[in-house]
Amino acid sequence: MDARDADPRPLIVHIVFRFDVGGLENGLVNLVNGLPPDEFRHAIVALTEATEFRSRIRRGDVTVHELHKRPGRDVAAYVRLHRLLRRLRPDVVHTRNLGTLDCALVAWLAGVRVRVHGEHGWDIHDPDGTRRKYRAIRRALNPLIRRFVAVSSDLEGWLINSVGISAGKVQRICNAVDAERFRPASAGLRAALPPQVFPAAAVIVGSVTRFQEIKDPLNLARAFVEARRRLAGTAVDLRLLMVGDGPLREAAIGLLAAAGEAQAAWLPGSRDDVSSLLGVMQIYALGSRREGISNTVLEAMAAGLPVVATATGGNRELVVPGETGSLVPCEDPGALADAIVAYAMDADLRARHGRAARARIERDYSLARMIDDYRKLYHAVCVSKGVAA
Repeated sequence: MDARDADPRPLIVHIVFRFDVGGLENGLVNLVNGLPPDEFRHAIVALTEATEFRSRIRRGDVTVHELHKRPGRDVAAYVRLHRLLRRLRPDVVHTRNLGTLDCALVAWLAGVRVRVHGEHGWDIHDPDGTRRKYRAIRRALNPLIRRFVAVSSDLEGWLINSVGISAGKVQRICNAVDAERFRPASAGLRAALPPQVFPAAAVIVGSVTRFQEIKDPLNLARAFVEARRRLAGTAVDLRLLMVGDGPLREAAIGLLAAAGEAQAAWLPGSRDDVSSLLGVMQIYALGSRREGISNTVLEAMAAGLPVVATATGGNRELVVPGETGSLVPCEDPGALADAIVAYAMDADLRARHGRAARARIERDYSLARMIDDYRKLYHAVCVSKGVAA
């Protein structure tokens, strides 16, 4: 019996490079958990590996597959993908970012009728989306893609104006946040922090990020050192909480230690209690070189925090300067320090901008809106190809 006869719900196969902690992957988990289970089935394919992050999927009918692709041109991994798709027989394959775009060709060869591709932002190899090679790859595979999804207006315009994708094939679906899970904190959460690093009266600036070049965590570390220097002699005791992991974490720790500020900062690595840790921050800071739509900025805004972020990509959509936060130039720790100091010295400003940030999330970036947008997209592409939905 054909799998579609046994279960007529369309099967969406989501392909990511690695299924691990990250904004893209967190958005995928929210989507799979939130889409109506009586309307769609899901499978997740990691080209490389899937970590314990998979435990965040609440649905018991979602399968996760690992292809263990090796670096470079690992033809065998694509053969395994072809066999998997032939066995699963999905109605839609949804690839995400350049690292999985060539899987659309494999899906076409495997007979998958609908291919959707999402652009969530760039990496350090192409931080501005200007490399001709990568734009050429997107144009070459464009005929195989039914719909491109951009998570920000910045990416939407880039796909149309720089890559050359027809505007009719590009749809903007902005990331969103669970405003029930991420919300202004109740009192008492700070007790969970190391007291020697975070005295009761300290003002905490924090960030949740991947310690990779494109996120430029050293920018924030340098800005914190500079902000501490400027606040010396005032009543403000600024402390730093940077959550996340990656190849630059040790460099950030070393930079803080060399500046004599190791005792004023805590970099605990990846954590599962991000919502609680956001609840102890008073200022959220993100010093990235490039961003799509930052899930952590959305979460910080939902938690009622003013956001200081670099003026790049989707940050310019999320942060309203003078209302919900501040935007500063990329790779400018001095400007980042200026904004952090302004908030550190003004509790009323922090509270006012934090309330406005929360209100903006509730108005424009609800998780229900994002899930409904994807629901309509999947139904539309399934119907357009004659797939029962």
